Amino acid sequence: MRTPPTKRPATSTLRTGTGHGRGPGRAPGRPGKPGRRRPPAARARAGTSPRPLRLDLVDGAVLEVHGLVHDQGWLADRALERALRGDRLWASERRAAAEAVYGLTRWQGQLDWLLGARPRPPDLATRYAAWLCRHGGVAPRDAAARLGIAPARLAALDGADARLAAVSDPVERLALQGSLPVWIVRRFREELGAEEAAALVGVLNERAPLTVRANLLRGTRAALLERLAAEGVGAAPTPLSPWGLRLDGHENAFALPSFQEGWFEIQDEGSQLIALAAGARPGATVVDACAGAGGKTLALAAEMHNRGTLWALDADADRLAEARRRARRAGVDNLRVRAIAAGEEAGAQLADLDGRADVVLVDAPCSGLGTLRRRPDARWRLAPGDPDRFAARQRELVARFGRLVRPGGRLVYATCAIGRAENDDIADHVERTLPFDPAPLAPLLGAERAAAAGADGSRLRLLPHRHGTDGFFVAAFTRRREG
Repeated sequence: MRTPPTKRPATSTLRTGTGHGRGPGRAPGRPGKPGRRRPPAARARAGTSPRPLRLDLVDGAVLEVHGLVHDQGWLADRALERALRGDRLWASERRAAAEAVYGLTRWQGQLDWLLGARPRPPDLATRYAAWLCRHGGVAPRDAAARLGIAPARLAALDGADARLAAVSDPVERLALQGSLPVWIVRRFREELGAEEAAALVGVLNERAPLTVRANLLRGTRAALLERLAAEGVGAAPTPLSPWGLRLDGHENAFALPSFQEGWFEIQDEGSQLIALAAGARPGATVVDACAGAGGKTLALAAEMHNRGTLWALDADADRLAEARRRARRAGVDNLRVRAIAAGEEAGAQLADLDGRADVVLVDAPCSGLGTLRRRPDARWRLAPGDPDRFAARQRELVARFGRLVRPGGRLVYATCAIGRAENDDIADHVERTLPFDPAPLAPLLGAERAAAAGADGSRLRLLPHRHGTDGFFVAAFTRRREG
């Protein structure tokens, strides 16, 4: 597990929705210590019963994390890693703290409005107590006693649902009901229409599924299903990805022997489809141009069966080092990594790859609006101008990395964003200004899968309320041959 930084800026200029692995809804794992916990089936056979939670320790951890996120600008998952390190809390308490942190982060906009946030927001203890009442099933008097506040502070929660329903402006009402910034809801309504925007907002505060990708370098999806069953973990195949499984319950997947031995990676089903759409094949030269920590890189390697050359490029050398570590665990041995500059000087660093790649994947830095279920703190970090700001960067990246594609080769552009500015507008830009033509997705996804996912020729848009995945966009292109 990476050690969190001492502080993250309140408004991140980094990629908000890059990885699709460790998301909220479960306590951070401890991959370095397998075997410390018996799987659920083993505990049941042993006749053990769960210990009651030590609520004072859980509440202390929640307030510590929420303070780091709210007052110091930390990312929620990094703050959780810091607060939950060591053996101070039991596994069940870590899970309870993580659940409360992410729930509180999701609903803080609505809670602050109900509590009367102006002229200043409520203190963290009052906000947490309000979440316990609204979403934790705790009576107001008990919540006030747990957090050491006066019960009168929670009186504003009386008749909350009626007050929300009475808000006259439809955009503001939906934003409050979904606990989202007004500008995000307004953008969704403009992009999708009022009815579908409401459906999308309605799922963004639900727990995202825990989805894994079977590592085909270790074994098939069916073999992984059997292996997980032997470890006491229930799972079911994903409907769209041919590699995916959805795990049941709150199991700490990072502690499972099958994870330690590289049998799977945690990866959203939609993210898996991006790798499938790339069409990486054995013997090819493939470039993952914005590789980050390597989630999609490893999926590409599995498709290549370790044959050919797979390049992972990124401006963040630390994340590439993590990709190397993950590749070793997964049994990937055709990976090469290269840290490149973030600006124009990257062109010279890529000269040896110009026109040589059979496949280039540009999973571009983006606003991450498609990952708000998994990263609820992102909704409070983003600003209204961020999608357009990211779009300017995305146009630069497709031009830079498009040069690496050989004539007749494939360029795949992807984001985990929702909205035209970062998606269709960039795909239109590629077709209009670069030597690429649209390439249909159905031959690689399979006609049945492409139809089920709603692929539109060379483009695919995945949305949480439609597909059960994070929000993603994929567009595929073929580089025109000279002459």
